[in-house]
Amino acid sequence: MPKTLCLILGDQLTTAISSLKAIDKTKDVVLLAEVWDETQYVKHHQQKIAFLFSAMRHFAEQLRERGYQVAYYALDGGHRYQSFSTAVKHAVNTHKPDNIVVTEPGEYRVLKAMQQWQADLGIDVDILEDDRFYCSIQDFKTWAKGRKQLRMEGFYREMRKRHAVLLTESGTPEGGKWNYDADNRKPPVKGLAVPKPYQAKLDDTTKAVIKLVAETFSDHFGDLTEFHYAVTRQQALTALNKFIDERLVDFGSYQDAMVTDEPWMFHAHIGLYLNCGLLLPDECVAKAELAYREGRAPLNAVEGFIRQILGWREYIRGIYWLKMPDYEHENFFDASRPLPSFYWDADTDMQCLKQCVQQTQTHAYAHHIQRLMVLGNFALLAGIDPQFVNKWFLIVYADAYQWVELPNVTGMALFADGGVIASKPYAASGAYINRMSNYCKSCHYQVKLKTGSEACPFNYLYWYFLKTNADKLSRNPRLAIAYKNLNNMDDDKLSEIMNSAEAFLNNMNEA
Repeated sequence: MPKTLCLILGDQLTTAISSLKAIDKTKDVVLLAEVWDETQYVKHHQQKIAFLFSAMRHFAEQLRERGYQVAYYALDGGHRYQSFSTAVKHAVNTHKPDNIVVTEPGEYRVLKAMQQWQADLGIDVDILEDDRFYCSIQDFKTWAKGRKQLRMEGFYREMRKRHAVLLTESGTPEGGKWNYDADNRKPPVKGLAVPKPYQAKLDDTTKAVIKLVAETFSDHFGDLTEFHYAVTRQQALTALNKFIDERLVDFGSYQDAMVTDEPWMFHAHIGLYLNCGLLLPDECVAKAELAYREGRAPLNAVEGFIRQILGWREYIRGIYWLKMPDYEHENFFDASRPLPSFYWDADTDMQCLKQCVQQTQTHAYAHHIQRLMVLGNFALLAGIDPQFVNKWFLIVYADAYQWVELPNVTGMALFADGGVIASKPYAASGAYINRMSNYCKSCHYQVKLKTGSEACPFNYLYWYFLKTNADKLSRNPRLAIAYKNLNNMDDDKLSEIMNSAEAFLNNMNEA
């Protein structure tokens, strides 16, 4: 009887994955492998490695309990496999399968390697569609074909209609609007009570993985002290339900807010579970919509949450596969500065950056406004090479895979794709950070000062960025007011701005 080898990757930890659904568990073999190259192509945050290895080991045990034959290659299991290719080759030699089946990977580089296996191993390799997503790669290409602009909003509305999400019986959007983002920009208020996040208890498997990571990857960014993430599907569901019950009600209003020493705010913190398979997009959307229909959460919060999953997450994946491999090398502004050292050690007097980097070090997490409007905004204004910025974001966050990280950083944060994703750069001065956070109150720099050594660097870097990139941005209609103000500045004021920016950039690591 023919035998199949089914490879499950570390971001495919669900029994709903297409490759598992295609095999017979009574005779076929499931392979999961902790391989060295996946920990080293970038030196991932220690918590990210611990999270994935523990989740993989728990998933393998779940499969065994369900009657699957599982071959698990642990990094500390006596033989270290360099890559997926070497692990699969060993499994083929051991189990003698007639064919290999795998679900398409999330990253371009892994797909290229998989496409060589049939020739290299002399065995049929079936790469199946990853049907966990609302929109297939081919469907996105069909949607994108012939469009002058690939904006998320139009795609999101189509997804809402296609999947009947947050619609009335007549097919119109609930509340009469498709998007409630304008209601989701409240700054933090004093005394805001933020519920405690879900924290999983560490079992023996997770403790063993943490020990392995601490011993093997001590030179990687981050630490393991605060590790508390879910590593099983049941734990991930508990985390999701806790968000729906306790945080969703205020998620919409305060999703952009930033507060000193409050890394979690009202966010769900489930991106890492979605991206590795412990949670599925449709169940997260369904639970949020049910909360709205039962009156447990307001529409602006529910629509905002659903938009991030059904809209943004699907859209970003589509852009990635539509534009790769060239997308990886986009650099619209020819930015070339190195990444400042404070992105690694948080040793900076800029309180907003210090907070975001410290929280990233501790939790392998920062919410989307911290990533976009602090960490990304600074890299944009300071002209940091997109290659360095993308590598950093891929390293430091537990939910980061290239398919989701690259378009968010290259397209959204850095405008390095020249406008494929965003209609204008997400550039902002210190005034935005001051409005949406309390960081500036305890900062060494003065947010109300525009130039000089005591001024908030975001203030003069903002105008410096616009001035130095005027040839590429001045005709953008969404920047018309900004360029009008820039052009109306007197020469002395502009000279102060340029001098302050250049002095700062020349000594950036000392900021």
